[in-house]
Amino acid sequence: MPASAVPPAEPPAGPPAAPSAVSSSARSAGEPSGAAPVLAEVVRSGFVEGRHRGSLVTLDADGRVELALGDVTVPVFPRSSNKPMQAAAVLRAGLDLAGERLALAAASHSGEPFHRDLVRKMLAEHGLDTARLQCPPDLPLDARERETYLASGAARDRVTMNCSGKHTAMLAACTVRDWPLDSYLDPGHPLQRLVHRVVEESAGEEVAAVGTDGCGAPLMAISLTGLARAYRSFVLAEPGSAERRVADAMRAHPEYVAGSRRADTLLMREVPGALSKMGAEAVQAVALPDGRALAFKIDDGASRALGPVLARALTLMGVGTRVAARIGRSPLLGGGREVGEIRGVF
Repeated sequence: MPASAVPPAEPPAGPPAAPSAVSSSARSAGEPSGAAPVLAEVVRSGFVEGRHRGSLVTLDADGRVELALGDVTVPVFPRSSNKPMQAAAVLRAGLDLAGERLALAAASHSGEPFHRDLVRKMLAEHGLDTARLQCPPDLPLDARERETYLASGAARDRVTMNCSGKHTAMLAACTVRDWPLDSYLDPGHPLQRLVHRVVEESAGEEVAAVGTDGCGAPLMAISLTGLARAYRSFVLAEPGSAERRVADAMRAHPEYVAGSRRADTLLMREVPGALSKMGAEAVQAVALPDGRALAFKIDDGASRALGPVLARALTLMGVGTRVAARIGRSPLLGGGREVGEIRGVF
């Protein structure tokens, strides 16, 4: 169903009861007026030492708002959760990508060797070299890979930066269309204007603001409801369309979208047909093959809350508890042993 055909949002039902007395009292005692709801608690030795607030929306299979926590209509920067739309734009520009290459175009990759190797191969296939990349030099996103990388004596590199697949695809699209390469990150560049249009069409709303992402690319602000609609539109898109090709490539090759040890990879592997992509500043979007979708943002940008909040949302949506438990596990350590956890509490 195209984004424009999504029925208007209906008033959401109230959030489910708190899962425990601890989290219930945490939300009711001294709650600031108008504050975003608590989505996750940091519990150490049975004591709530911190809380992560944010906003979250889920859509039902018909595209209607099923649950809304916080204000899910105000614009946010989805950060890398916008990458499927950016990847669809390079396809619409005429770049012929499929399989692992298309998944990498929509990736926030971990910087593992197979990610770096494919970025270099894709650049070479289009007569480009690494000097053309305008993403900043960086270390691998994955902590374990970062240790291995540094131990080998390697330094920060543009290819290693988690957005290098997206930048490679953007450059390749420019070579196909004979568009300028040096200015491919300018918001007024033909490719970025096309990205802008794809974001608006997918989200079913106008872009509220344009900023600069961490990788240097233009970043379009939409609401969490619009973000959930966009992911829904990708999984329900017609086979062969740019949007469906991106969704299919990401779901078939999730290790290229994220990495060997990442939640997006785990979810797309274990929940058939799921499309999942995180973004910086603790943003997450997911769509299920039947059209249900979710999107949320943690206000303080703490990525440690992503897994527990995602797991809780998936549980409420009826996704298997086994995968939710694996994604949601976020233990706290004390003296080298587990003494608590971060848990979703809505």
